[in-house]
Amino acid sequence: MIKLKGSFAPYLGLLIRFLMLLLIYAFLRLGFYWFNYSLFPNISADQLLYMFWGGVKFDIVALLYLNVLYLLMQIIPAPFKYSTTYQNIAKKIFIITNSIGIALNLADFAYYPFTLKRTTGTVFDQFSHEQNLGSLALDFCMDYWYLFVLLAVLIYILVKIYDLVYIVRPKSFKWTAYGIQTACFLFGIFLFIGGVRGGWAHSTRPITLSNAGDYVTNPEEMNIVLNTPFSLMKTLKAVNLKPIHTYTPKELTAIYNPIHYPQSKEPFKKMNVVFLILESFAKEHFGELNKDIQDGNYRGYTPFLDSLIREGFTFEHTYANGRKSIDALPSVITGIPSIGEPFVLSVYSGNKTTSIAKLLGDEGYETAFFHGAPNGSMGFSAYMKLAGIQHYYGKNEYNNDADFDGIWGIWDEPFMQYMAKEINTFKQPFFASFFSLSSHHPFKVPAKYEGVFPKGPLPVQEPIGYTDNALRQFFKTASKMSWYRNTLFVICADHATVSALPEYQTAANSFAIPIILYTPGGELKGRSDKLAQQIDIMPTVLNYLHYDKPYFAFGFDALNPTKENFVVNNNAGIYNFYYKDYLLINDGRKNLSLHNLKDDRFMKQDLLKLSPRVLDTMETKFKAFEQQYNNRMIDNKLIYEGE
Repeated sequence: MIKLKGSFAPYLGLLIRFLMLLLIYAFLRLGFYWFNYSLFPNISADQLLYMFWGGVKFDIVALLYLNVLYLLMQIIPAPFKYSTTYQNIAKKIFIITNSIGIALNLADFAYYPFTLKRTTGTVFDQFSHEQNLGSLALDFCMDYWYLFVLLAVLIYILVKIYDLVYIVRPKSFKWTAYGIQTACFLFGIFLFIGGVRGGWAHSTRPITLSNAGDYVTNPEEMNIVLNTPFSLMKTLKAVNLKPIHTYTPKELTAIYNPIHYPQSKEPFKKMNVVFLILESFAKEHFGELNKDIQDGNYRGYTPFLDSLIREGFTFEHTYANGRKSIDALPSVITGIPSIGEPFVLSVYSGNKTTSIAKLLGDEGYETAFFHGAPNGSMGFSAYMKLAGIQHYYGKNEYNNDADFDGIWGIWDEPFMQYMAKEINTFKQPFFASFFSLSSHHPFKVPAKYEGVFPKGPLPVQEPIGYTDNALRQFFKTASKMSWYRNTLFVICADHATVSALPEYQTAANSFAIPIILYTPGGELKGRSDKLAQQIDIMPTVLNYLHYDKPYFAFGFDALNPTKENFVVNNNAGIYNFYYKDYLLINDGRKNLSLHNLKDDRFMKQDLLKLSPRVLDTMETKFKAFEQQYNNRMIDNKLIYEGE
């Protein structure tokens, strides 16, 4: 035990305990890196040490915020702070608040592979509508029991660290002591302000997530520098976009215009449209889309969808616009990507929007959405109302808990059979969208299918095989129905997920998903060596149907043979901007790196200073997108309002 005496004793004790906390956070950072080692390839020891050095700044901020009450209790210049009762209360506050901080960091040991970012403030809204949080929490505890053991050990160490320092109560508290401690109090406030801001200079902006980019060479490595309490506290406040005026309105429209005009003089083709959005079906899991992997021997886990790809139409380079389920629906249904935070959780979610469902509904289509989770899960039912969906079918409407998976909702196979039968009651033409759920943590399959599907190196791959088979049964049932042959099916994933193949452990391919168009009879068949993304689905389908009115969508018609389109996705404020063979990574303020994905699949060479002409072209297009996105969000101009 370290006994400290004198007027400076409380402040020296604070310093010792704070330094010990920094050591714990360094250990947590090391654990985070070790736990997710495969997701951070090619980091040298020197680079890792530099990231740890940079992480100290973020740890200081997080610890200052977490311990603000405890710090105030200790630096206040008053004699009563030496009382046993007062110090016992202070100790409890210290242990509780710092235990929460440790627990948050440990949670991201397991959660990070699914989102590829530190947990942010949107997590509260993301799960606010879930009715099965208890089951999810229990399942998490069972799967990651060792993290709870580690938490208990670290809390024990935390208590021992606290007890290591003992402040001796002075026999008397004189005016000199008041003077010294008042000066220390004011100096402590000064240090606190500088600490939480990241500096004292007038030009210093409060430290934020993007500042971690100063210590890394690749954007994904910023998550090593950051810690989870910092990421949470810095994102609790909603993102407010800033207006951009890089280009004049005329220049902006010439570079990039999200207003789509009719491209065909042929009459509107009133085909049925069915969207099948598949949970966590990353492109990595498809054998047909990875024929160049493992010397052509990679088979994947989706035999049915592979067969459908051979009879349908797809693209060589297809991406999600986000990393979470909550990002997917606005992208696919509305043509609006999430930038910085999920669109449906942002302050702009109340903007007027259109959607493919609304536009087709205005043309006489019956519209519906199917999701086997309890109604309200993920906020989907509320969003569907905003998107103009007429009918919502969830677990409540299914009304048979015999097919409940115990966690998320109705197993995909019976729910898709239910969907086929419900669709069969619709008046044609119709629009229907489905969102699967069985290929989700805890990665189970129904008891009768245990051992049927390959498990693979990732837990998600067995349930992906199950859902692939559920799709086979759905198409088998649907093919016997009158509406089937007059239907355009669009199949895509909501987002990519954890990866086993090195080819998908890159900033570019961490967003890679399938996008498949299928028409029974093979009217659409083949492949295009072109970029495509979720926000392209709406304009692609509408143009394929020869929709004859102007409309708004941020994406492009992917069936248009020109290659002047681009793809954009965003994770935790970091932009990936794809154009032709290139990927530009930008943090919203500056370019971070440039890569040729065709020649450099693993993104080992940064061309930022080597390809100025390519960079100039991509910057122009990226800035145009950013200006259109920000200004239209701010000005509530997400619909076509006429000339």
